Amino acid sequence: MSSGAAGIQTPAKRTVKHGPYPASEKKRSVCHSLSSRSVGLFKNDAGALYRENLTVLRSLVCQDTTTFRNVWTKRSKSPIEYEKGRIYLENYRCCYSSIALKPELLYELPKCSKLEKIEDALLCECPLGETLPKSSDHKPCLLALTANNWLYRLSAQTGALLESVYLSSQYKFRYLEWDVPQETMVIKSVQKKLVPMTRHALLCLAVFRVLPLTLLGMLEINKRVFGKSVVDAMISHGLLIVTHSMGLVRLYSLEHITEQFMLKKLVLGEKSEWNGTTGLVGEAPFGIPLNIQIKDCPPLLFEVSCLENAFQIGGFPYHYIITPKQKRQKGSYHICSLKDNKLAKNGVQFMECCSLESDWIYFHPDDSGRIVHVGPNQINVLKVEEAQGSQCQVVQDFAIAAKRENKVNAVTVTASGRVVKTRFKQLDDDPDQETFRIVEYEGELDLLAVIQTETEGKALIGLYDNQTGAVIKDIALAESWDVTYSQVLFFERDTIVHIEQALNSNFNCYVYKMTRDTTDEKEQQ
Repeated sequence: MSSGAAGIQTPAKRTVKHGPYPASEKKRSVCHSLSSRSVGLFKNDAGALYRENLTVLRSLVCQDTTTFRNVWTKRSKSPIEYEKGRIYLENYRCCYSSIALKPELLYELPKCSKLEKIEDALLCECPLGETLPKSSDHKPCLLALTANNWLYRLSAQTGALLESVYLSSQYKFRYLEWDVPQETMVIKSVQKKLVPMTRHALLCLAVFRVLPLTLLGMLEINKRVFGKSVVDAMISHGLLIVTHSMGLVRLYSLEHITEQFMLKKLVLGEKSEWNGTTGLVGEAPFGIPLNIQIKDCPPLLFEVSCLENAFQIGGFPYHYIITPKQKRQKGSYHICSLKDNKLAKNGVQFMECCSLESDWIYFHPDDSGRIVHVGPNQINVLKVEEAQGSQCQVVQDFAIAAKRENKVNAVTVTASGRVVKTRFKQLDDDPDQETFRIVEYEGELDLLAVIQTETEGKALIGLYDNQTGAVIKDIALAESWDVTYSQVLFFERDTIVHIEQALNSNFNCYVYKMTRDTTDEKEQQ
């Protein structure tokens, strides 16, 4: 589920400006920006200098003479993760900083057993404008979940242990997710194998406020309360999201659940008595008791039936995106109003493509309320506008199309001179055609990075203006792109990080840094 909230009043439409180039501001040269910065010609606010620096950086990135060069390659037998300038290897045991000209080792934790290895982690930034009890709270930290149910708070710079919390011996916790990014997090257990006529608890969720680390509560998802068809649950943006086997998604208020069903407020490190046992909350072996016990089904905020439980909320006013369960609707996306469930005008989005991999759709991460619909040969950026009456309409903001030729009746001449005609149409994601694979948004530079593959495993990163879709430049990747591998790419300021999972669970990480190509200048001289 993407960002948004259910069961609240639809907000008024607003205009959002993005990145270093507001729509009303003319683009300036780098020299002009540097001169203005040196004499302090900025608006009177704290972020003006920062935005001016991003304006300079974007101008440099978009110049024709600027290229990206591969400066570092790392291979690993375990998954490689990237988060905000940090590369994690060996289950978060080794951390490299990608901020320097070449990635440098920040820290390396001691080797540990499989029971102590880190299963999942979140990078937590320090909050702004708040006074926190500890000086370490004002610095970035890594919230790490281990295989033996410990939650560690580690220094993001040194890896030093700052805080530890023991969760429970009753559940196996494995997943860390943000409820509200950088504010509250959710720790989710694996699902229990239920034995008929015995237990009805499916999984457990623990909710914490971060910096300072504070327990909000721990609760079970019980089939006796939410129904026998429950298959999964998660918490996001203050909502308990429960999914059912028949494609039903139901939303409940976490605040209401906490107020109604919390038995006792628990504080980490304080002594507590629970079911005849006394111990310290968050210390082994006592852990954290289930202090939120849902006895009855809470009031339903919203429900919708959709294919494969795929459900997203976003936009201004709030809308949601689903694919209906009917077979004839497969491959289409319906954009509906969250307020009254009405389908928006032009709200059925269907991309005509013949490909092995299906197209995908999501709300734009730039908080503009727009929608990005990506297919193998076209990217549509859509926006929801108010129409006549209460109905909204979906219109196209801009589109990005792949450069390709339609070879419906391709003719080939063999060595013997025989003419062979190909009477079938190529797949839209055929490896021999330019195909869109990944779309990455760089929020600080307000650029879209679109990874597109070509013939013989070649891959390019196309940079596009996020406001207009205008093409800016192409960046060639040095390594080949195997479409059978799992691939992710991150674009952050002057750095590109490409991580691929090859055969036999081998992982490769390629880091590119911005550099200036002076070949053309030398030739002109």
